[in-house]
Amino acid sequence: MPELPEVETTRKSLLPLVRGRTIETVEVFYDGVIKNMPALEFCQTLTGQRIEDVNRRGKYLLFHLSGGYSLVVHLRMTGQLVFLGPGGLPGPNARLVFFLSGGGQLRFMDTRKLGTVHLVPTGCWKQAGGLAELGPEPLEEGFTLEAFVGLLKNSKCAVKSLLLDQRRIAGIGNIYADEILFAAGINPRRPANGLDPVERERIYNAIRDKLGQGLQHRGTTIRDYVDGKGERGDFQEHLQVYSRAGKLCQRCGATLVKCVVAGRGTVFCPRCQR
Repeated sequence: MPELPEVETTRKSLLPLVRGRTIETVEVFYDGVIKNMPALEFCQTLTGQRIEDVNRRGKYLLFHLSGGYSLVVHLRMTGQLVFLGPGGLPGPNARLVFFLSGGGQLRFMDTRKLGTVHLVPTGCWKQAGGLAELGPEPLEEGFTLEAFVGLLKNSKCAVKSLLLDQRRIAGIGNIYADEILFAAGINPRRPANGLDPVERERIYNAIRDKLGQGLQHRGTTIRDYVDGKGERGDFQEHLQVYSRAGKLCQRCGATLVKCVVAGRGTVFCPRCQR
């Protein structure tokens, strides 16, 4: 699933390509992707709207439109949002195609059909899935060590479960949670409220460090993720534990172990993350 670095990279790559363009027509190939209105109403409402800006909140992309609406997109597991020039067939996995002024196309493709799109009045985020319930952005200045410690102290759940909870911290998913906890030297099954002050600070610093690295490398492409230009990220070449179960720890040489935490496959080093 695209996480904060992948969604932010997609946003940055799309912004100069779509901002200022008008949505001339919309073609819907799978009605189920549109979650809060019939497809016909969706297409009619979008027609003639100009894309004013593209923002991100957690794992959501927000396209702010000239008519007071926002298009809210969640890529889920296999979604891709790619800008292409004029012409060309939509392909078997195309779910929506937005035909833009100047001849460009913005295509929403999704192999597993799990992605979601909401069209809501700007600011009415309670109408857009779980957008209104998101926790703080972990790379913003307001996400302080003190704020993070408060989240940990009030939770008895496993620390990895807390990192994955979008209502507590927005944007972290399975890939970066594994990498964060390895960098911090913390076992993913440790109770969040049982960590000492030094451990809390190590996790906090690792959150900012690993998400920052993911952004620098333009995201992690394991299978499906590409940015708005259709280009892959390369942070997968720098992963230390995620998807490496059974391989040797790059830090100590122990065999990496896989378990399940919060219903998600989790890889960690039993020696470095006691």
